[in-house]
Formats: sequence, structure tokens, C-alpha cells
Amino acid sequence: MSDAAELGAFLKARRAALDPADLGLPPGVTHRRVKGLRREELAQLAGISVDYYTRLEQGRAKNVSDAILDALARALRLDPGEASYLHNLAGPKSREKPAPQRVRPELQQLLDAIQAPAFVFGRYLEVLAWNALGGAVAFDFGRLDERNIAKLSFAGDRAKKFYPEWDTVAREVVANLRAEGGRHPGDPEFARLVEELSAASAEFRALWAEHAVREKAQGWKVLRNPVVGELRLRYETLRLPDDPDQGLVIYHAEPGSDSEHALRLLASWIAEAPLTRANVPPS
Repeated sequence: MSDAAELGAFLKARRAALDPADLGLPPGVTHRRVKGLRREELAQLAGISVDYYTRLEQGRAKNVSDAILDALARALRLDPGEASYLHNLAGPKSREKPAPQRVRPELQQLLDAIQAPAFVFGRYLEVLAWNALGGAVAFDFGRLDERNIAKLSFAGDRAKKFYPEWDTVAREVVANLRAEGGRHPGDPEFARLVEELSAASAEFRALWAEHAVREKAQGWKVLRNPVVGELRLRYETLRLPDDPDQGLVIYHAEPGSDSEHALRLLASWIAEAPLTRANVPPS
């Protein structure tokens, strides 16, 4: 799908997700045949003409101003991540091919010093580096040939066994992936990844069609660890200032919880049987 087509599909999906009653709009003289706002209603809320909005949905509008995109984001009640995605799709495109990603040795040292499960992901949710506990609490990345989070989440039933709340995790992963794709619109590598996932998984195809967008930031995950059992962990994501495509994810348990105790047991187990660690390319 081209960026213009994706922009139109995203606007339609977000328009359909809005309840006119929540916005104080009347039900209308005629019965609504589809859910959500009509084009003319959204155009009015955003302060633009219906014709111009129609051209946006049809991918025919060029050089859309930030002011119009901001107005659409407000009218559609987009969160910051969705608003960024809208701007990325409609904004000017870079012709430069994204540079290969490298993890600085100092960052690996930081990972190893963190006494909690942690890893670094890069472009399109590719895991680039991790610490021993990060590999033990989730997939043992050092023993895998494939370390893309989206691929791991939709390849067979392994992830479903690992995540008791897999449906929630899968929806989050797909929304994260779409947000990541918005950072480099038109990148053929991203298009190939989506095609591969779509061909391999009907569940991915269904979720991708929803056009949900969510920056990987923070939340909860329930994990079924093969060594210590179920873990309920909070995660926080920190973007790296020198490479915004990379994010540091750190998991932690509530103080005094069963999960905190289980993490300590897992750390002790790792000390006795260390897992393969990351091979970090030189910077």
C-alpha cells in the first residue's frame, strides 16, 4: 500500500472509530449506514472543506500543512503517537535509505549493568541487544536466528504459550509495528516485512486491517516463564536521543510481589547457567 493510500485508510479507520454522540453531533435526518463520522462532519470539525478532506482520503492532496494535520488530529481525537503517524504519512518523504543500525558497546555495558530484564529494539521492532535476564524472561534471543518481535509474535503457537494474554499482546505489537513504520514512510524493507507477516498469519492480517497505531512506551505484560512460572511485569521504553529508531525496554516487578521474588530466582538460575548474550557489532 502506498503512503497516500495508507493515509486515506488510516483517516477512514479513525473516522469510523468515533461515535457522533460522544462529539455532541445529532443523529441526522437519515439513518447512518456505516459507523462513525461522515466526511462532512469531520471536515466541519477540522475547519476544512469537504472537498479537500475527500481528496485527502483519496490520496490526491499534496503538501498538506501542519496546521491542517493538527486540526484533523484534534477532530479525530488522536493520541500523540497517532498524531505523529499522521504527520509522518502526510509530510515530506526522505529519499535516503535508512542506515544500518548498530548498538554502541557502551549501551551493551549499560544493559549488562541493569539488574532487571532489558533489551534494545531497533527499526521495525528488531531486537538488537539484550542482557542475560532480558533473554531469560522472554525469548532466548542469543539462540534465535530470527529476533524480530512481530515475527516472533505471529510465528506458530510459541508466543501464545508464552503470553497468557496473547490477544492483547498481538494487538499491541501490530499497533507498535505500524507506528514504527510511520517513522520511515515508503521504506521497501518495511513493506516486505508486512507482506511476509500478512502471508504467514491470518491473525496479523485482521489486526493490520484495523489501522491501529501505538508507540511502544509503557504498560503491563503477563509472561509464562518456563523456569519460574507466571510473571506480571511493567515495562518502560526509553528512546535513545542519538538514534530515535532505537528504544531501550526495561521490565520491572511491583516491589514485594510474587513476580519480584520470581525474578530474583530467575537471576540466580542465570548465574548458574548463563545464557548466550548478544554479539554487538562495533560502532
